[in-house]
Order: sequence, then C-alpha cells, then structure tokens
Amino acid sequence: MTTGTVRVSRAEYCVIACAEAWRDNGEVLASPMGLIPSVGARLARRTFSPDLLLTDGEAMLVGLDGEPEGWLPYRRHLAMVTGGRRHVMMGASQIDRFGNQNISCIGDWAQPARQLLGVRGAPVNTLNNPVSYWVPKHSTRVFVPKVDMISGVGYDSAAAAGPSATRYHRIPRVVSDLGVFDFATPDHSMRVVSLHPGVSVDQVQEATAFELTMSAEVAHTREPTPEELRLVREVIDPDGLRDREVRP
Repeated sequence: MTTGTVRVSRAEYCVIACAEAWRDNGEVLASPMGLIPSVGARLARRTFSPDLLLTDGEAMLVGLDGEPEGWLPYRRHLAMVTGGRRHVMMGASQIDRFGNQNISCIGDWAQPARQLLGVRGAPVNTLNNPVSYWVPKHSTRVFVPKVDMISGVGYDSAAAAGPSATRYHRIPRVVSDLGVFDFATPDHSMRVVSLHPGVSVDQVQEATAFELTMSAEVAHTREPTPEELRLVREVIDPDGLRDREVRP
C-alpha cells in the first residue's frame, strides 16, 4: 500500500499496530518477544510513549541506542511483573476465541503430536500484567476454537478461576499479519479492531477457525507518519529484518 507517494509494506503496518499496543501505557516495562514487536516497542518509546522502559532481556534497562541506562535485578523485575507494571507481547502457537494461548504442545496432552516450548512464563504473565500477542502468520492452525493446552490464560479461564485471577488480567491486543484484534465485547470474545490495508473481511474470517465479532464497517490499521517510517527504516531496523518476518 502507499501513503502519499511512499509505499508502506505489510511488515511496517504490523510494526505500527504493535507500537500502538503500548500507547498511553506510561512508565511500564515493555517486554516484546519477536522482531516486529521489538521494533514496535522501540518506535513507541521514540514517539508517543516516551516513558516506556526497555530491557535487554537479561539484567539491564536500556536506552534508545541500546546502551545500558539502569540495572534490573531479578527481584525488581518480579515486583514489576506481579504488580501489573509490565506489558508483554508474546507469540502464540494457538490462540482461541477468548484469548487462551498455547505454546506448549499440539494435540492431546497425554500423547501430543508436537512438543513446543512448554508453558514458560505465560501463566504468570497473563495473571499478573497485561499481555498482548503477535502472530506473524494468521491461519486456522493458530486461531483455533479451543487451544489444545492453556499456557496463557484467556478471559473465560480467568473468570472461572475467580477474582484472584482477574485482578491484573488483561489482553489489550492481538496483532497478526492480517489485522488487529481485541476482546472488548460483552463476553470477551475476539473482535476485529482493524485490518491491514489490502486485507478483506472474508480473508481474515477464512483464516480464523471461529466467528470473529466485527462492526459493519471495519477500520484499516492506521498509516505510519513520515517520521515513523524514517525511524523504522533508518534508525530502528535499517537492515529491513522486518520484511523477513512478514514478507512483502
């Protein structure tokens, strides 16, 4: 697609959509997992969310240039996690209608067809701080009616567990290579927020194995500003690695 006279790639719309997940978050730890979410988090901090904290993923808070600007000991990291002051963007091998996420196994737990990462920190993440998701290839294999195993806790599962599970539980966004989704519906089922330019309603529904909630007129993911494009292309990801994750 083009904005003005500049062509914008699908990957760049995905970067914008990921960056928007951290808008108005204030001083929280942004924990992006994956290339495009990482570019998005850095773009957000350089533009509309300057209070975001970025980490090297190990023990340091880092500045816009990647240089250490503070120490993040494990005890402090845990305090941010359990107090809701971190916003993670994780991946998902499967995600269902109510936001339950699976990164552990495919198939029956007793004899899975494929072993994946394991639940990792997904249960703690989802019950203690906002968690969004990034899916680089939207398909019915990922967007499933019911996940084979719950790793990240969805809205229905959190509600069933009671107030201790719902206190900090929130899934602000799901971003895929086709569009942006949330759970702002009466029953917290997945809703279409916007589709990336060039994606049709039929296309996204056919790639989803459950019925999506959507308005009569679905919005398009917003255009990047010229300054945002410059930052992405010249400063944050000058090697164009984003196009390897979501190909033009």
